Amino acid sequence: MALDFSVKDIMHNVAVKFIHAFLPEAKKPYNLKAALQPELDIHGIASKADVYNITTSPKIIEEGMNAGMELMYYLTADGYKLKTPLFNLRIRIPGEYDGSETHLPDGTFPMARMQISNRFRKYLKEHINAIFDGFDSSEGLIAEATDEATGLVDEVATMGNILTIHGFGLKLETAPDNPNKAAVFFKPKTGVPTEVSVIAVNEPRTLKILVPSNLVEGTAYQLVVNTQSSVKHGSGLLKKMRDMRSDFTLVAQMG
Repeated sequence: MALDFSVKDIMHNVAVKFIHAFLPEAKKPYNLKAALQPELDIHGIASKADVYNITTSPKIIEEGMNAGMELMYYLTADGYKLKTPLFNLRIRIPGEYDGSETHLPDGTFPMARMQISNRFRKYLKEHINAIFDGFDSSEGLIAEATDEATGLVDEVATMGNILTIHGFGLKLETAPDNPNKAAVFFKPKTGVPTEVSVIAVNEPRTLKILVPSNLVEGTAYQLVVNTQSSVKHGSGLLKKMRDMRSDFTLVAQMG
């Protein structure tokens, strides 16, 4: 089963909105945020086959994708460099060495590096039309979260290690007379959220937190930030608390 990017040669229209710059080193006041469709898993991807005039049965596509992903999983772990129409994938060994080592240092393990393929990059360049749709009106945004133990973005949270959250309107502040508390939570799909007890950096664009050690390994968590700080009024506070929720989840893992 081959991927053919010419199945339906159309221009994809993607709405984009201006959002406040969320990286500390940003040189201009705004980034652009694409208005993304709902998240899809492999089953959801296969179910969309008819939309793009792909005549292969969605069931066959789903089975093939699952089998292909599992095969790539093992091939990459065996040291193969994989080239696909969408991405290239290979093993990388982190760290610096003096040449006398006989094993990896404690806490160091092979990582996988994935890069978008030239073919897909070319397709995105030629077939996506960005429609500018004004400004995002939200009072804050969790843009991304980097797990400092692994370097992975928007994927995992290593318990007992630092997680760096970038966005805007993140600063944790509450008025002295407000009974509610500004806080960061890890919220599972079901069950009680876990509050973060250690905030190492508390700035409008950056939070550095210590991932709680009592998360459930393998569970996916949404980040929730509750604060009374105001994006529009600088050092002023809002009358009520507001919360921001990440549009991604982080899987808890042991350090």
